[in-house]
Amino acid sequence: MKLFRFFSTGINLPLLTDKQEIDKRYKKYRLNVMLAVTLGYGLAYPLRLALSAMKKPLIDANIFSATELGAIGSALLYAYAFGKLTNGFLADHANVKRFFAFGVVLSSLINLLIWQSTILWVWIVLWGMNGWFQGFGAPTGAVTLANWFSTRERGRLYGIWSTSHALGELLTFLVSTTLVAFFGWKAGFWGPGVFCLFVAVGIYLLLQDRPQTMGLPPVADWKHDHVQQNNTSEKYIKTGAAQLSILKLPSIWILGLASATMYVTRYAINSWGIFYLQEAKGYSLVEAGGIIGSNTVAGLVGCVAYGFISDNLFKARRPPVTLIFGIIEIISLFVIFVSPLTNPTVLTLAFVVYGFTLSGLLAALGGLFAIDIAPKKAAGAVMGFIGVFSYIGAGVQDQISGYLIEHGTTIVGGVRHYNFDTVILFWIGASIVSLVLAVTLWNVKVSD
Repeated sequence: MKLFRFFSTGINLPLLTDKQEIDKRYKKYRLNVMLAVTLGYGLAYPLRLALSAMKKPLIDANIFSATELGAIGSALLYAYAFGKLTNGFLADHANVKRFFAFGVVLSSLINLLIWQSTILWVWIVLWGMNGWFQGFGAPTGAVTLANWFSTRERGRLYGIWSTSHALGELLTFLVSTTLVAFFGWKAGFWGPGVFCLFVAVGIYLLLQDRPQTMGLPPVADWKHDHVQQNNTSEKYIKTGAAQLSILKLPSIWILGLASATMYVTRYAINSWGIFYLQEAKGYSLVEAGGIIGSNTVAGLVGCVAYGFISDNLFKARRPPVTLIFGIIEIISLFVIFVSPLTNPTVLTLAFVVYGFTLSGLLAALGGLFAIDIAPKKAAGAVMGFIGVFSYIGAGVQDQISGYLIEHGTTIVGGVRHYNFDTVILFWIGASIVSLVLAVTLWNVKVSD
């Protein structure tokens, strides 16, 4: 019971009456929590993507096959999916300061342990546990945004927070690949593992519990930003009832499927993109990491751009912007995988466009639109619910991709040759299905 009390959210303190003091505290803590959830989540991201930087070295050394690496990668993604769901429900009740920092510490420790063995089942178990603890982060961000930022500013702030994904991917594709190239595959684990122990300390120092636990009014009251409710006013709904209510919303289920298929494409690039560029295009590990990294740099801008455009040009309506971004994203995938153009500049530009648009789509389908639709008290739960769909899709992708890549492999004179045609069709098709599903949500109304 003491453990639960340690992680549970604090009690509401009596409201402050000094308006200037309230304004001062809100401005200070809002900056701190945004830094914590954005930089903290981004810097901790390489803890889950380490494997993508070392697939070719592991295959070439005959430590694991592509199918086995697919099983290891999917273990993290499946565990992350259900961890994100359960942790999402817990985060609505938690002191997110302690909750998030604890998850990063445990994820770091697993990265420091896993490389000391090359037994398949050990990797599957440990990498799966890593996925579970990584699932502390996204619900924390959703709860923090819902508690500290009002509806009409949430798109912009969600866009800023979503840059954490791109930041983490950039660190993996540039820093982790360099560590692996110079110090061997084990460095891809112990480098992020050591660094993120310090990241956890920074998260704990900056992140804050709910405003009401500090004597501050709810953010909607402070910002005078209340939108019309679809039914009973949310302030009279208990957290548990609000969480269960999301299961009755067809739009949330459709959004989950749209996110799942989008995550197939996303994690195809994240998990297999470097390997594809090495084998299909002939780039070195560092070169491939640099090209893939270009899409994450663009993603930093894409997240913010999506939030700004949807908030300011479409009055917080997400579907029109999703349609625009989705069409451009699919075109960029055809240039990357299908176009006969082989110029590295063209390829890099295509990855830039892909990263820009994909990050915006992930911001919307992976959480922002769900937070708009669901009651605010269920922000963590709906983030976790969408996360289950998203990462089951990503996990299925890793297994299918590994299988298709291995079965498209021929060995001639002791040299492996890969045919990526079938797996590319799978990756692009997933993005097309995602866009079709997302467009069906054109007229969905939002909550407060």
